[in-house]
Amino acid sequence: MQNIYQDSIVIDGLNVSNWESEQALKGVYDGQVTAINATTAIFENYNQAMDNISGWYRRFHAHSDMLTHITSVQDIHDAKRDGKSGVIFGWQNASPIENDLDRIEQFKILGVRIIQITYNERNLIGNGCYERNDDGLSNFGRDAVRQMNRLGILIDLSHVGDRTTLEAADLSDKPVAATHANARSFVDHPRNKTDDALKLIAERGGIIGVTSWPPFLPNKFKSTLRDFGDAIDDMVERVGIDHVGVGNDYTIGQSKEWFDTLMAQQGTKWNPRRLDYPDTVTHPRGIETPDKLPCLADELLSRGYKEVDIKKILGGNFLRIFQETWD
Repeated sequence: MQNIYQDSIVIDGLNVSNWESEQALKGVYDGQVTAINATTAIFENYNQAMDNISGWYRRFHAHSDMLTHITSVQDIHDAKRDGKSGVIFGWQNASPIENDLDRIEQFKILGVRIIQITYNERNLIGNGCYERNDDGLSNFGRDAVRQMNRLGILIDLSHVGDRTTLEAADLSDKPVAATHANARSFVDHPRNKTDDALKLIAERGGIIGVTSWPPFLPNKFKSTLRDFGDAIDDMVERVGIDHVGVGNDYTIGQSKEWFDTLMAQQGTKWNPRRLDYPDTVTHPRGIETPDKLPCLADELLSRGYKEVDIKKILGGNFLRIFQETWD
């Protein structure tokens, strides 16, 4: 069973851990994760996002034995061959471009390969899943989608509002992703995606990274690896095996203050939604940290998945999406 995992290209569609933590970095490496979508911006502006990218270049030098920068599909294959963990620069909000679409190309040159349209609320491009009214993409947002298509950047719709999700998926010439989300019909949460959205993403060749983030599972913070397996089963039934990946949304080493900022309106105004979360957030038992990801292959095998399909879920489907969007 272990050979399936070791032979697979393993891609985690979202990891937003505290990267100053040695535990977070080593966990990805010890888990033999081939590549992660590492969040480098949530509410950051242009200068702050530039600083975050600079921090990653420093880490690449300091941990060159473990880490490598991913900017192409070939880089992912090279990381697997070399036994390293690859880091994909991804954003959970387009806020760093501010009001200048030309900056998308600048950040592409610096290595950004995944951009989520907006984080929970409204920005200049569109609306998030917690916004009071979702009016869809703005004119600026429609141009941003076209620009990301042209440049070869994967569009992420995970925290995006329902109407904005549908409009972006419909407008995009390339496959799109919900890198870390489950079905709202599986667990009724505004951050999970509607059946219409899931269907459209899959019809356009995209992918959904099923997430082990506890609030999006039926048993919340009492969840186990088995609950995560149920979420994967549910998504495979909805969209088919070729459109399912894994997006754990790990938050290793993040503080209570970080979560307070995360759930604040526009990252600055206190929002009482935060009170629903424990001060110390943990992932489901059995898959609490990235080093336990090999257990997922065993769980899927026990559910009757074929080896070829396990490899698709673990990373093969994300690899295909990257090939179709980046290159």
